[in-house]
Amino acid sequence: MINFEKYKEFVKEVTSDASNHREEMIQRLVDIEKTYGINPSLLMTAAIGLSSESGEFIEIVKKAVFQGKPLDKDVQFHLKRELGDIMWYVANACRALDLTLDDIISENVDKLKSRYPGGEFNVHYSENRKEGDL
Repeated sequence: MINFEKYKEFVKEVTSDASNHREEMIQRLVDIEKTYGINPSLLMTAAIGLSSESGEFIEIVKKAVFQGKPLDKDVQFHLKRELGDIMWYVANACRALDLTLDDIISENVDKLKSRYPGGEFNVHYSENRKEGDL
């Protein structure tokens, strides 16, 4: 049987100081802003928001695919609204990182052209990436 208290202690030991201690996290946020000129509050808003809004979008799709919920006009409208929320957080991420949507799309096109040299999807290249291909 697993000793959950012992596991919690193990987890604590393998967790960063910034995650375990508020003061360390605050200092890390200050360091990020000073060192990189990135607004950490805006970056965290974007990261957390993207995750939660993507989860809402995924939940709707899951119910349509696995539970038989219809993808009627009302549900499509709901998906559209969730995508709008996702875009709001993408815009905040762009603000935090001083990027434009063109920057992001251009980089994505370059990455995919490099990953798929034939210009079309290939499972081999999808699963066997070159070094440095994130």
